[in-house]
Amino acid sequence: MTITLPYWYDLHTHLRQDALIAPIIKSQLDMGCAGILAMPNTKPPTAKILKSDDLPYWCIEGYRDLIKREGGDQFDTLITPLYLTQDTTVEMIEKLAKHIENPACKYYPPHGTTGADFGYPFENYFKNGVFEAMQDNGVTLCIHGEEHALPAERYFDRTTNAEEFFYSTRMPQLTEHFPKLKVACEHVTTKVAVDFVLAHGENIAASITPQHLLYTVGHLLQGLKYHLFCLPLLKHEEDRAALRAAATDVNNTKFYAGTDSAAHTVKATECGCAAGCFTGGIAPQLYAQGFEEAGLDLSIEENQTIFKNFLCHNGTKFWSLPTPSKTMTLIKKESAVEMLETADGPITPLPLGLGQSTIPWSLKL
Repeated sequence: MTITLPYWYDLHTHLRQDALIAPIIKSQLDMGCAGILAMPNTKPPTAKILKSDDLPYWCIEGYRDLIKREGGDQFDTLITPLYLTQDTTVEMIEKLAKHIENPACKYYPPHGTTGADFGYPFENYFKNGVFEAMQDNGVTLCIHGEEHALPAERYFDRTTNAEEFFYSTRMPQLTEHFPKLKVACEHVTTKVAVDFVLAHGENIAASITPQHLLYTVGHLLQGLKYHLFCLPLLKHEEDRAALRAAATDVNNTKFYAGTDSAAHTVKATECGCAAGCFTGGIAPQLYAQGFEEAGLDLSIEENQTIFKNFLCHNGTKFWSLPTPSKTMTLIKKESAVEMLETADGPITPLPLGLGQSTIPWSLKL
């Protein structure tokens, strides 16, 4: 069985810096990425626009230059959101819209994930005019949708969690105040988040990662498979079923591929576990595996179209990107998964971290 697809856009990925960035960019190119949305939680965060801006952060201008020098000049499209901090102003949003192609901003819950130390409480952007300026200037808001500073008892409870709280409390406030703001709900993990996206217009869409289609929190905890530790955390079977149903719906136009692929040379340390699953080089294959496990027979042409829309078309349309002319082929044939070697040390792809040396699909560019 083969499926011919256009090249696609990974609309949520982490490139890292220094010796890691070139091999990670190559891993994106090796899986047919025509472009990427590169997360701004760098060190320091990418929280200003131009090198000349008088702020103690890295700039989008410099980040884009680095990406292009390290192999990213092969991408057709590069989206680099501005990291929202306490220093973000209305004037910065206006400058972003003027100087940067595909302008976007990224909200991180303060201290809510790797590199989120500069995040600023969500409600403050209502008060300082930043969300209003984004709406007025056509800037997309990329959201890590989890409530910050919850006590542990509410962060991940039997009846609720940080993502559910955010999508049932914060997001309704956002859409009520700024109904025309374009929002990318990134790496959704819960039925509550899926239902929220489905209940709103075409200016609200969401990315789904391979791991959240494939696994639940039980897979993470049974044997403590720390290579599955990512944020937001994997959730329950009801949530995975909602993600699968949304992604595989014949009428799906709002859910698209964004891997949240995050490389770590050292995943588990004495002081904790780094958040993020590395799926560079193999994401289309894992998505195909997830669609099959959701019950879609990908030998059927209609189901291939559903998969193609999720991987290649829905995100392209939401972000107003050109459809690539190059094509790639997924083949229903086992392929080996290999470590990614870098000058800083090897990076373990998710399947290998779970003891799987092969995956059911192969990719030919």
